[in-house]
Amino acid sequence: MRRIFAALTLLAALAACAGAPGTTTERIGADGTPGPRVTAVEGLSTRVDRLSIQSPALGREGSVWVLKPKGWTQGSTGWPVLYLLHGCCVSRGDAWLVYGDAERITAGLKAVVVVPEGGSMSWYSNWLHGPAWETFHMDEVRPLVERRYGIGDHRVIAGASMGGFGALSYAARHPGVFRAAASFSGVIDTGYDPGGLEGLMREYGVDPRDLWGSAGERPEVWRAHNPADLAGDLGDVRVYLSCGDGRPGPFDTPGQAVDTGERSILERNRRFVTAAKAAGVSVTTDFYGAGAHEWRYWSRELEEVLPALFPA
Repeated sequence: MRRIFAALTLLAALAACAGAPGTTTERIGADGTPGPRVTAVEGLSTRVDRLSIQSPALGREGSVWVLKPKGWTQGSTGWPVLYLLHGCCVSRGDAWLVYGDAERITAGLKAVVVVPEGGSMSWYSNWLHGPAWETFHMDEVRPLVERRYGIGDHRVIAGASMGGFGALSYAARHPGVFRAAASFSGVIDTGYDPGGLEGLMREYGVDPRDLWGSAGERPEVWRAHNPADLAGDLGDVRVYLSCGDGRPGPFDTPGQAVDTGERSILERNRRFVTAAKAAGVSVTTDFYGAGAHEWRYWSRELEEVLPALFPA
């Protein structure tokens, strides 16, 4: 009898642990194939977890960093969430933590912060020939992380550079998901100088035809992802934009050359504002003048906009 009782006790304990952090959760798709699942949770500190997610959309494991707010406990629910998207050309998915000072900036925020890997040149899209980044973020990361960390319905998304594009594109393409979206020096009108954007991709070893196809041959695919073309779908989202004009600013070396990339991005932001106004969508802007395409400006802007993104 004692052996049977011990066996039953062990089975009950195993069942209780099935959904606990650090365990593998298998999900099967409608066609019988394995679905996305958390394969590991590494506690990097008392506040920061790193999740490994086996992703059918990427065809490999992807990484996500989660910052827990003060007062969060396992099993608590209803937490707001901030998704932070990094820019292009970086080798680290945790760039917001390493370069953007996000852990310090959000230390007092009463929300879970999710920093997903976004690829060095993903453009937060499902590639025509390549990984499905949008599916990874919106259909795999979001439900897995939100269940695990007790996320409610108050979602905010923000990003820098390519991540600013991703923040506004995701908010527009997934209506009703996000309450607010913020872009810091975001490439939010890909219809402006598409040749320059294609050139940037080639510079980093990416064939732009593998992403959305050629801008000249598949303009409808480009428009379907372009925040400026989707501005009318952001009517229920509080939109915040910030950008410099490329002149040396307080975080730059005095006398350095004008950052023509940031200046071009400012024009993309102005074009987005024009499109949003034409669609009757309100946008809050901080076009702060002097400043290059640099992390310290984006950290400053994130810190300044957080109270508006999460009003008391």
